[in-house]
Amino acid sequence: MSSVSGHINGELSNGGGGSVQGSIQNVSSMDRCFNDSLEEEILAFLIDDEAQLHKYDDLTKVNPVTPTTVLRCLQARYSVKVFYTHAGCTLVALNPFQPVPDLYTLDVMKEYHHTQQLKDPKPHIFIVAEEAYRNVQGQRVPVDQSLVVSGESGAGKTWTSRCLMKYYATVAASSSVVESQDTVERIERRVLDSNPIMEAFGNACTLRNNNSSRFGKYIQLQLDRCQLLVGASVQTYLLEKTRVAHQPANERNFHIFYQMIKAATKEQRKEWNMPQGHTFVWLPNVENTIEEDCFQETVDAMVHLRINTERQRQIFRILAGILHLGNVKFSISADESQPCHTKDQSKDTLQKAAELLQIPAEELQTCLSVRTLKAGRQSVLKPCSQEECCMRRDCLAKVIYAELFEWLVTFINSSICADKSTWCNFIGVLDVYGFECFQSNSLEQLCINYANEKLQQHFVTHYLRAQQEEYVSEGLQWSFVKYQDNQSCLDLLEGSPFSVFSLLNEESRLNRASDAKALRSRLEKELGDNGNISWNKLSKVPHFSVAHYAGKVHYKIQGMVEKNKDPVAPEIISLLQMSDNPLLQQIYTEKETENLSSKGLSKVTVVSKFKNSLESLMSILHTTTPQYTRCIKPNSDCKPFIFKKEEVLMQLEACGIVETIHISAAGFPIRIPFKAFIQRYGSIVKNSSFVSGAPDLVKAGRDNEINLQEVQRVLDFVFQLSAPNIRREPKSLVHCGRTKVFLTQSMLDLLEDHRKKILSKSAFCIQCCWMRYQRRKRHERRHSATLIQAAVRSWLVRRRVQKWDRAAALIQKAWRKWRAMLKSLAEAELDDAENLMQQDVPELNDIIRELGSVQLSSVQEPITVRGWPMGLALPSAPSITVSMRATGLHKMMSVVASLKLPSRRGEYKVKTNQNMQGITSIRAQPKGSVKLHCKRSPLLYANRQPEMRNYVTGFNEILLEKTQ
Repeated sequence: MSSVSGHINGELSNGGGGSVQGSIQNVSSMDRCFNDSLEEEILAFLIDDEAQLHKYDDLTKVNPVTPTTVLRCLQARYSVKVFYTHAGCTLVALNPFQPVPDLYTLDVMKEYHHTQQLKDPKPHIFIVAEEAYRNVQGQRVPVDQSLVVSGESGAGKTWTSRCLMKYYATVAASSSVVESQDTVERIERRVLDSNPIMEAFGNACTLRNNNSSRFGKYIQLQLDRCQLLVGASVQTYLLEKTRVAHQPANERNFHIFYQMIKAATKEQRKEWNMPQGHTFVWLPNVENTIEEDCFQETVDAMVHLRINTERQRQIFRILAGILHLGNVKFSISADESQPCHTKDQSKDTLQKAAELLQIPAEELQTCLSVRTLKAGRQSVLKPCSQEECCMRRDCLAKVIYAELFEWLVTFINSSICADKSTWCNFIGVLDVYGFECFQSNSLEQLCINYANEKLQQHFVTHYLRAQQEEYVSEGLQWSFVKYQDNQSCLDLLEGSPFSVFSLLNEESRLNRASDAKALRSRLEKELGDNGNISWNKLSKVPHFSVAHYAGKVHYKIQGMVEKNKDPVAPEIISLLQMSDNPLLQQIYTEKETENLSSKGLSKVTVVSKFKNSLESLMSILHTTTPQYTRCIKPNSDCKPFIFKKEEVLMQLEACGIVETIHISAAGFPIRIPFKAFIQRYGSIVKNSSFVSGAPDLVKAGRDNEINLQEVQRVLDFVFQLSAPNIRREPKSLVHCGRTKVFLTQSMLDLLEDHRKKILSKSAFCIQCCWMRYQRRKRHERRHSATLIQAAVRSWLVRRRVQKWDRAAALIQKAWRKWRAMLKSLAEAELDDAENLMQQDVPELNDIIRELGSVQLSSVQEPITVRGWPMGLALPSAPSITVSMRATGLHKMMSVVASLKLPSRRGEYKVKTNQNMQGITSIRAQPKGSVKLHCKRSPLLYANRQPEMRNYVTGFNEILLEKTQ
């Protein structure tokens, strides 16, 4: 292939007089001798910067750019455990072949997500992810993004895709909206859990990679208007289902089979008829254990995706039945008219397979050994040979596994895919099988390498060729950088009227047995003029060789036509429709409906189906903004920190890294139409007094009246503001074409910085005006509220005072009336006191008499008595003896306190009351002990509760007067 290197010191100019430095000196490839001057520059660069080579984060800074200098920089960075390097518009990722701690943690994700300039941090896969995410946020057209991860098998594509999905599931789910947080976490968990299932059922251990993808997938991460993850969808391409029944030497079957046989419990082994130590023909190298043999992780992912326990049980029974099918062997029939029978040791195995698949064993035996031929309206049964029986057995296993895989993909999509109305943009992650070249290559490798050719052509078309052609069409003087264009190889594979695929399909549609030699002759006849195909005429095995962009691959023709036909006998489908397994019933009921709807259409070959799906994928990629990541495999042995220059150089040349660096260093990776440029950056001039006509720029942009002078005004103003910080010539940063503005990344960052300042200033002004308005309204509302509150309070106070005045007057009136009435009643009562005393007093209740009886002795001199029930005048005595029950102690104390008797410790005694003796009132000096019974006063109104005064009034005064 060709390679280029050179210095960026030429001049690019357009018809308007603008110019840009950037010519490129082309030189020959590595297999030719470099000229003396270039060799001197390379040696000087390598010698002078030997200790600094690992510091080149972007290979566009390398001068001169040659395969040798690029290779040495990557080797130096790999030796210091730096695995990511920018190469213009692409990111080069070297596989370390061992876990690297603290390289993909949550803190690292947050660091790259919150960085202001993506060129500031070190190169990382998260930079590519964040750039695509910001493009969606910035609404740059086209908004949708695609992350294309390419490289050969074992270069680390699957791991890179896994890191990208984890990054978006973390960043796009970090929302402060509380009510949607549970939904977001559930969605991002499901999206991540789809990976273990897809890898378990679709990946296998090969010679080049322990976790090689045996299918292609394009994952759309669906984002809403707030750029939050709301769902995802998975599209798959060409599962290598032949691996179920045929594994290349030293390779393994799909991971899920090894997970089952190594981690099954005793109950599961009993259900699956897998005793410990049982071997299966279709499970080679089962003794080898790899990281992907994690059955529990797959089961947990199924649970999170809501595949219930019963459905899991049905899936694993089907897989176990497939493994048992592989152990079924057939004996050669002595009579060709009789079908082949299973060998004696295989009869039990056939029975186990039938039980696990839940189909009749006799029907399974007949289906594998007898085929049905249709002759008009009649059906003829024909016994199969031993080889045909094995082929039908393998076909049955492949059909079941392929349909099961397709059902899983459909179920995952139904679980994680959001409704179309809830998302508006997506970021696609493409993870396909890498370029493959084995000792024996067949139809699978041809399709895989064809897919890689299409992706390489997309890169060439989108970047290497399209950019340079656009430079010329826009009036830039540009010296074309030579690159390897693989269009001729694609014409060989898919062109018209004749190509490898068209001839292969033609041979497959013929109703006859395939002939490898005849197909080889046809290929040689129709495609002999194409330089990308060749044959080894000395080889006895029919084959052809294709010169792919990554190297020449030899393909074996034998069996290729049969694989392309992918025949499935109708009796096999009928047999599976008879299964009692609910999952198989569901799959083949839907399959029967699809067959009825497509009845009458010709059968689609494998190549045609794969080509159509790949064309659909390419149409999606062409409508999105691609971000490229090139995964490089440092060595073919998959050993950590071993860097083989020859292998790395071959990969660099195959994917066009050197040419990409040249174009990125000399060209302008960002191209914006005039209208979009003014609409986005016209505000920079509009908010200044730089040009009098500047306020009309945005309006002019809306009216499609943009011209070169208006764009130049914006650029001149930016250069005038940033003159102290610009070290390069302005014309080397930007160029105005006929319809677009061509920018370097640094110039775009400069424009974005000025735009952010203007937006921040405008936002600050809006915030100030809004806060002033809010504060003014708040002050007005507060003043109004104060006035209303004052008025309401005054009204409430007046109303309350009025109520108080009316209530006080009413109370005073009632009080006066009541006092007058009591006074009159008391006077009338005192006038008739003696008559009152003569009245019969009702006898006290026994309980009251018991609790209220107090016995008093004589005193020396009369004292004033104040207390309840009435005041008494008693003669004095030297001592007082109180007799009272213990339960009436508080009453005794009340009487003592009311009589104002001196408290003398130990002079009070508790004695038995004499309930039936006593007086209610005393009118003369007692001659002995006096008993006071706490009875209710016979007076109803006269001074029942006398006040604490120093004189005696009322009835007591009358009694005292009569006793003295």
